[in-house]
Amino acid sequence: MRRLALLVVLGLAVTLAACASDETSTPTTASTALPAGTTPGATGDVGSLGEVRPAVEPTGTVTHASLTMPDGAERTYRLYLPSTFDPEVPTPLLVALHGGLGWGDQFAETNHVEGLAEANGFVVVHPDGTRIRPRLPSGTWNGGYCCGPAAADQVDDVGFVAAVLDDVGQKVTIDPSRTYAMGHSNGGIMSYRLACELGDRIVGIGVVGASLGVDTCTPPAPVSLMHIHGLADVNHPIDGGPGEGVADVVFRPARDGVETMAAVDGCVASTTTTEGDRTTETWTGCDDDSAVAFVRIAGASHAWPGGTPGRSVSGPTYEGYDATAAIWAFLMAHPRR
Repeated sequence: MRRLALLVVLGLAVTLAACASDETSTPTTASTALPAGTTPGATGDVGSLGEVRPAVEPTGTVTHASLTMPDGAERTYRLYLPSTFDPEVPTPLLVALHGGLGWGDQFAETNHVEGLAEANGFVVVHPDGTRIRPRLPSGTWNGGYCCGPAAADQVDDVGFVAAVLDDVGQKVTIDPSRTYAMGHSNGGIMSYRLACELGDRIVGIGVVGASLGVDTCTPPAPVSLMHIHGLADVNHPIDGGPGEGVADVVFRPARDGVETMAAVDGCVASTTTTEGDRTTETWTGCDDDSAVAFVRIAGASHAWPGGTPGRSVSGPTYEGYDATAAIWAFLMAHPRR
């Protein structure tokens, strides 16, 4: 009962947001879009945000929608369209996956990605995991070996995300060369699974405090990866192990997933640089201009770096690095060629 009372796990700050409902929307006023021809993160430098604009007030439209899956399950997601959105123009899209016992609205409040989307003109989808109890918004993902009811019941979350992309595609002209996913903890583990099993549609992923959760990874094309992990993460230790969170999982080492993706992408060699608390290992010579980066942050806990601080089983929020902006800059620098 104590675990169910904790509406946090695997690095999610307690940020209470309204639960999703069917097809409700919040329209707001317009703001400035990214100029035509500008490529955010065009430098490809992991330590730089390139031309990514800082997050602003998200004045676009938020919509909550539901889908009925083949097994009869009702699944939900949150969609953010920036105020400059044009349904006829191919638009980059980011799928953002909450951590275990989180939910879409909560993760949107934590990661500030919708403000970044408003400033840079991309679409964000926050799907909701499988609920642990009907009356609670808290959910989990079947990332393979983790986590919770979704993994135990072998929920087809790859199929769910594919269905979300199909549904959003009825409203948005999605740019297939710039369709990405990012996730935190259990959501990061799920992002790895999407790279491996939905790599025909997911071009790149960014994860925080996660690991590869499946044993086979054979995407049909290279999938870029940015993996961020705090060295003080005791929920999902960077070297693997049971951790101190409530997941009751023996986690796999973070490096296993990074090196798997580097091999899958045909990368040749890696170089390591250090800047302050941050050590970045970057693989080069990858197929089709894909890339792999492993960012390790001394002193950072399991909480989303640069996210909204809050009381959490994850530890304090590391404020010296904006994981959301860094991931977006990296991903946009590596579209599918």
